[in-house]
Formats: sequence, C-alpha cells, structure tokens
Amino acid sequence: MAIQDIYPTALRLLGRPVLVVGGGPVATRRAKGLLDAGARVTVVAPLASAGLEELADAGLITWEQRTYRTSDVDGAWFVQTATGDSVVDARVSADAEAQRIWCVNASDHEASAAWTPAVAVVDDVQIAVNAGGDPRRAMALRDAVATALETGDLPLRRQRAHRGSVALVGGGPGDTGLITVRGRRLLGQADVVVADRLGPRELLNELAPDVRVIEVGKTPGHHPVPQAEINRILVEEALAGHRVVRLKGGDPYVLGRGGEEAEFCRQHGVEVEVVSGVTSAISVPAAAGIPVTHRGLAKGFSVVTGHEELSEVPARADHTIVLLMGVGQLRESAAALAAAGLPQDTPVGIVENGYLPNQRVTIGTVGSIADQAEATGVANPAVIVIGDVVRVSPFAPSHFKTADYSTTTPNQPRVLTK
Repeated sequence: MAIQDIYPTALRLLGRPVLVVGGGPVATRRAKGLLDAGARVTVVAPLASAGLEELADAGLITWEQRTYRTSDVDGAWFVQTATGDSVVDARVSADAEAQRIWCVNASDHEASAAWTPAVAVVDDVQIAVNAGGDPRRAMALRDAVATALETGDLPLRRQRAHRGSVALVGGGPGDTGLITVRGRRLLGQADVVVADRLGPRELLNELAPDVRVIEVGKTPGHHPVPQAEINRILVEEALAGHRVVRLKGGDPYVLGRGGEEAEFCRQHGVEVEVVSGVTSAISVPAAAGIPVTHRGLAKGFSVVTGHEELSEVPARADHTIVLLMGVGQLRESAAALAAAGLPQDTPVGIVENGYLPNQRVTIGTVGSIADQAEATGVANPAVIVIGDVVRVSPFAPSHFKTADYSTTTPNQPRVLTK
C-alpha cells in the first residue's frame, strides 16, 4: 500500500465498541490510546501485559482471556490486531475485511486496511503522522513538528472566533533565544501584541502579517502611553475576542508592572496568564560574566531601580546590589551608598545592551563609576551591579583580581601566588 492510497481522517470512537487482539506492548499502547479516545475496548488474548491487567482490574477494559474467534469482530467499529503472530493477525484482518470493519494489522502494514499514525497533542491541536508504514520515521517527524509548534516556529494561532485572553509574557533581556518555550508559543498564537521597546524585538518580524502590534514602549522620563492606557488596551482587545500577548522585556513581575496589568484584567473579567521571563537583573550581569551571588563573595542580592531610595539596602560589598534603569541617577545612587557606609573602592560594573551585538561593559568603583559613565557616554538600557561579585567578571581590570575566591573552599579568599 502506497502513501498515495491513504485518505487521512480522524475517527470519533467515543462510546463505540472496538476490539484489540493481542496482549503485548503494542496492544497495550493501542488499547490505552483507544481508551483516551473514549472507546469501549475489548481485548482478546490468552496472556496480557501488566498494564492491560491493571486496566481490566479497574474495569476500564474487558479482557477475554483466550484465543481469538471469528465472532469477536461482530459489532466492532474498529479492530487493532497485535498478537505478534502474523498468521493470527492476518486471520483477524480478513474477518474484519469481510464485515467491512476497518482493521490495523500490526504484523503487515502493506496488507493492513488502516494505519495508526504517530500522534502528539499540543494545546488543542492533534498531530498525526504517517510515514509510509515506517513507525520510527513517523515518530521522528511527529516529534519535530510538535517541537516546532511548542517553540512557536509553527503557528498555533486560531483563525476562527474564540474567547479573548491576555498573556503577560516575559521576553527576557533581548536575545531571541532567551524567551521561554511557553512565551514563544503564545506569541505564535497571538492576534494582538502589545510590545515594549525592550525584549526580543526581532520576534515581531516573524508574526503573521495580520497580527496587530501596538507599541507602548517607555524610556526613562518619557511614557508616551501611560500605564492606565496600556491596561485599557489589554482589556479592550481581549473583550473584543482577541488573544493578546503583552510582550515585555525581562520578567513581567520584576519591576515590570505586570502585577498591575494582571489585576486590572481580572477585575474586568479577562482571563490572564503570566509567563515568567529571564529577568535582566540576573541575566544581563551574567552576559558580562558577573554572578549576582558567588561563594566567598556574596550570599544575597537586592534589585532596585535607580529611582528608589537605597537607604534600606545593605551597604556591604558582600551583598550585591543590582540597579535597573539607574543610569540617570548613578551619581546620586553611588553617593547615597557611600554615605550609608559602602566603601568607595567597592567594584561596580555597568552592562549596556546585554546579549546584543553592541553590548558594552564598564567597570569601576563606587568612587569612580559616575565619572567613568559620563566620560564614555553610558546610556540605557543598562544594568548596574555593585559589589565584590564584579571581581569575577573577565572584563574586570587585573588589579581587581588580587584574590582567587575559591568555590571549593567556601567563604575563604585564597591569595594568588606569583
């Protein structure tokens, strides 16, 4: 039987009697799949696998513990034979053919009246792949298609009317490879994308032509679309029946006002999902080789914006401080930390445009960093890291690396020997 002779279709077997002949692994898999489809399954086999016995003991299938009889196919809507004996399988197939009942013959795919495809389910989409009777090939293709759907490389977007919803998706620090699989999938399903200026902007170019992109990006001190208007847009579009993705940089719940947007949606009866993202507070320093914690250097960290008071943040070099949106007030922030007792020689690193081709790293100290930033023209988007962890960065100057902070001897700086 050639693949051209196949007419692809799907069977609705809910409540309908089906027959499985055989009790081995293949018969077990097929019986479970038929149960999932809601069929009334009868298994005929002298011996059955432990899995089939459990199903029978639970009353989910009927097990006839004997050899096959021709009358077993009577009244069945569908038959699966998988005895491992080609002679028995051929007999079952012939009996089903005589009664015009579709039968899958596991022993001989060429002689089989029907084939069972390799199946995967992604959201409410079912993928079924036939590959010329080659089950391993079919499974490999099924897995590849399922992965492409899950990662958003293939569209899952509905084309018919559906209930509107909002997904707050953290897009990560900007690199398209750092958005989560779930976030990428939801983006591929979106009818409307409400986008910030940060995050994986290149993914917007991959959207279908009829997906609307609403730009609401903010810059420090310039909010052309106020938060209240963003909230209104999300609810209005969802209530119009659209799937809305609010694509944000970093994580929507880390200084991203995602909590406000989620609360507003729920107050107006809109279903909302929050998809965490790779926050720039941790990932951007990592792009410059700076860990926010490191044994022997720092056990904890605080994340604040440059607009926040720093008086309550621990002013110690062994407690990492991560400043977001802090370039404009860097001089004031450094002075406030110094006044709170943070030593002037505490290392500071600034990472601009993390993970992007124009990434730039500037490293100095609490006492020098403001002048360095002004001299080199440091600008947002940038993440500022303050603390001894900056010493670990490969971009740190050599005089910062006077000690090897060992990870094998926690909390014990080991002086390097020359």
